[in-house]
Amino acid sequence: MSSLVQSVDWLAIAPPVIAAVVGLAVLVADLFVGEARKPLLGWFAVTGLAAATLMLLPLLDADRSTFCLVGDPGVCSYTADRFTLVIQFLVLGGALLTALLSVTALKDADKRLPEGEYWFLFLSSVAGAALLPASRDLATLVVALEVASLPAFALVGLRHGDRKSSEAALKFFLSSVTATAVSLLGISFVYAATGTLHLTLVAERVQTVDGQLHTLAQTGVVLTLVGFAFKTAAVPFHFWVPDTYVGAPLPIAAYLSVIGKAVGFTGLILVTVVALPSYAEVWGPALAALAALTMTVGNVGALGQQATRAYSAVRLLAWSSVGQAGYLLVPIAAAAYSGDAEKSIGSTLAYALMYGAVNLGAFAVAALVGRTKLLNRVSDYRGLYTSSPLTALLLAFFLLCLAGLPPGIIGLFAKVTVFSAAVDAGLGWLAVVMAVNVVIALVYYLRWTALLFRAPDGEPAVHRVPAPLTAAIALTGVLGIALSGAPQLILRLTDTGLF
Repeated sequence: MSSLVQSVDWLAIAPPVIAAVVGLAVLVADLFVGEARKPLLGWFAVTGLAAATLMLLPLLDADRSTFCLVGDPGVCSYTADRFTLVIQFLVLGGALLTALLSVTALKDADKRLPEGEYWFLFLSSVAGAALLPASRDLATLVVALEVASLPAFALVGLRHGDRKSSEAALKFFLSSVTATAVSLLGISFVYAATGTLHLTLVAERVQTVDGQLHTLAQTGVVLTLVGFAFKTAAVPFHFWVPDTYVGAPLPIAAYLSVIGKAVGFTGLILVTVVALPSYAEVWGPALAALAALTMTVGNVGALGQQATRAYSAVRLLAWSSVGQAGYLLVPIAAAAYSGDAEKSIGSTLAYALMYGAVNLGAFAVAALVGRTKLLNRVSDYRGLYTSSPLTALLLAFFLLCLAGLPPGIIGLFAKVTVFSAAVDAGLGWLAVVMAVNVVIALVYYLRWTALLFRAPDGEPAVHRVPAPLTAAIALTGVLGIALSGAPQLILRLTDTGLF
């Protein structure tokens, strides 16, 4: 009789485990640390996230798997391959930058944000987000998705006595729970049709599904996509985004805009390209339509933001993130039609890395301006160059990267990569829709950029930059500039090895 006991590859699972353990340590330490020393919890969390990110380095040499079937060691629930490591780098690196923003935000909140609870919830969400790309069965995938999502609801509504924050959390929670329920129903249909939860076995068995179960499997595919489409803020599952970003603490809005999207796109890729490639005729057209609709609604929504409206800067970034989600969906849809699905997925990863770096940079500058301009309107950025030249230049660079204009070469490079994926897959119409949307986006990105260099109204505000905020802005700036100088590095990094 074969033993059911198996060893665990602790090195492979180290990144999410470190995030989870540090989160528990923060929760316990919060009970014993006095109010005056609460900020130390934040620096402990930053150190833990840096350690989790560094633990990706020993995993670069080879694919590692653990929690495998006893009778079939080739079928595992956790795999640390190149695809996993790229997403984990995006998640943990993005979380580290968000943590630096959070240190300043918690200090400015003056006890309206409880520090122990904040860091525990934040690190718990990060642990789930880091686990998700390594998941290779549907059960682990759903657990990771919920571990990443549930603490995020609480983080959005954590600010004491703020009705706007509570309303945003409730809207986020109700819509997300509905999407999760639909997705779970879809996964149960796929399981009923195939009799397995492991993605590679689903891919094999779904091709020989009984004729009577064929419709059940197709329905399961569509319903499963709904849950992950919500996480990516794809239209029509995007309605929670603007209000949630405005109501949440700004670092959490930044976290949702980058890490939240990474979670959604990773789930989409694993479910469609890995588990259900034989159903490409179902999910391919659906994702192509979602991509066109998402980029159009997002960019038109951002274009319509009034510069003098309260929180218009955050709202513009929120609608912009919806538009960017549309671009990210394009290569996943193209994978259904392309002969080289791995190259298409690599395009999504390349775009996600670019977007993550520069979008976090834009949110970092918004957090800086929001310290003195509490309503954070786009008009508040007028004349920023006069008072903070370097900050204004970096924000201009981030916006031009998002627009895909020089000197933001990495933004242009990423957009061309996504555009090529659509053309190579024969989705010419989607490439045209994308080109039109890029032009629409130019208008609001350039309008905001031009405002930075105009003469200020009255005395320019002096923006004092705390050290953690300085570090976050500097890191995103250096990363964006370095990648603009050598964009080929992203292509090498995103050679996924997923197939």
